[in-house]
Amino acid sequence: MDQDALKKQAAEAALGYVEGGVVGVGTGSTVNHFIDYLATVKGRIEGAVSSSEVSTQRMKAHGIQVFDLNAVGDLALYVDGADESNHQLQLIKGGGGALTREKIVAAASAKFVCIADESKLVSMLGAFPLPVEVIPMARSYVARELVKLGGTPVWREGFMTDNGNLILDVQGLQIMEPAKLEQQINNLAGVVTVGIFALRPADVLILGSETGAKTVTA
Repeated sequence: MDQDALKKQAAEAALGYVEGGVVGVGTGSTVNHFIDYLATVKGRIEGAVSSSEVSTQRMKAHGIQVFDLNAVGDLALYVDGADESNHQLQLIKGGGGALTREKIVAAASAKFVCIADESKLVSMLGAFPLPVEVIPMARSYVARELVKLGGTPVWREGFMTDNGNLILDVQGLQIMEPAKLEQQINNLAGVVTVGIFALRPADVLILGSETGAKTVTA
């Protein structure tokens, strides 16, 4: 079974958590499959809050109404993917550059269901380059500070977030204390947010595998 089939498997399994109301929807290749499945039960929900312009356009194309988070308040459910997850369901996210909006929607949701293929489950975070969204004028300063923390930041040239900011992808980290590092990087002047989701981890992780969708809880 190829990786895309495993992603579809996890995405379809997440439909079991959709109970109505407004659903928070993330960004990425696995979430694209979830959006396509969500469209088959769109009569069950009022609509969605989106973490990116890409996901917004995909949902609108399916006839799913997209709301501004400010208009709906707290959400019962958020479904999103991850670039890495450890066994405590602490995540690295932001490979697609939508980490800030993803973090906001996750924070506003009572339950965060993460969907991925089984290759994303790791013993330690950091093999996947850690995305950090920065204000443009702070790019070089933040990069120097990230070097002090033991990483090698690489500017994602030619890319701008939906918020008009830049991404530094930090390579070479072994993240043994995700929540501590999340706070340290978030406290750097000029950082919008870092792609560690440890202070607000996932509640449920659904992994597509050769033997079927597996559910992991912390």
